[in-house]
Amino acid sequence: MISILILTYNEEIAIQGCLDSVSFSDDVYVLDSFSTDSTVDIVNNSHATLVQRSFDNYATQRNFGLSLPFKYEWLLVLDADERVDSSLLNSLSSFKPNSLFSAYRIQRRDFFFDRWLRFSQVSPYYIRLVKVGQVSYAREINEEVFVNGETGQLDGFIDHYPFIKGFDRWLDRHNSYSSMEAKLIVSAPKVKFSFFKALFSNNFHERRSHQKKIYYRLPFRPLIKFIFMYFFRLGFLDGLPGLYYCLLISFYEFQISLKQKSFFSSP
Repeated sequence: MISILILTYNEEIAIQGCLDSVSFSDDVYVLDSFSTDSTVDIVNNSHATLVQRSFDNYATQRNFGLSLPFKYEWLLVLDADERVDSSLLNSLSSFKPNSLFSAYRIQRRDFFFDRWLRFSQVSPYYIRLVKVGQVSYAREINEEVFVNGETGQLDGFIDHYPFIKGFDRWLDRHNSYSSMEAKLIVSAPKVKFSFFKALFSNNFHERRSHQKKIYYRLPFRPLIKFIFMYFFRLGFLDGLPGLYYCLLISFYEFQISLKQKSFFSSP
């Protein structure tokens, strides 16, 4: 069997669907950041165990979650607006871990206007099935996952509904995310980057780290982001939802860029 960890804060609209999708597990923990809506009531009326902790940042919250007393050796980590698809359920039901792996990547499908953004997604694979005690998180926002061992890939999908709580909630959250991201970029030590490591490093985290260092030095980042997503990633094949989504992500990048400049120019 597999344990489940779900992080929540004011997720009354989304949490029931997530809980229903993991009803196969008899060891489900919900780590809540003291929600003020009916999230806690919904969780308490389910088969899940509720744990609450004040939120400070995403990495420390997830690391705390990893320390909970899970029943099983393997843990599936989800957000409240995500669902276990039937194909992933089949993979989890027949899961036989490879002794070489300490974690598994799973493909996530982002949905917008009930359409899977098959081409517009920048990062379709995420490390979500982890061996307890072999994984940790770093970075306050857009966390990085560090695995003590090799990482495999599991068949199936995690279905993600980022707009399930409405556009206002998405915009509010990304306004907050952009502030956190801009502060991290500005405060990060200025270290050298390597084009070679960004393209060819065998270490996934090293490769992503150098890619980010290069990316955050580029001028016209919002425009580059849109061109990359909409044209090079073929986001236009996702129709109007793809166009809207690429514009929203480019606007998020624009917010980060503006806030970077404001932090640099602050007295």
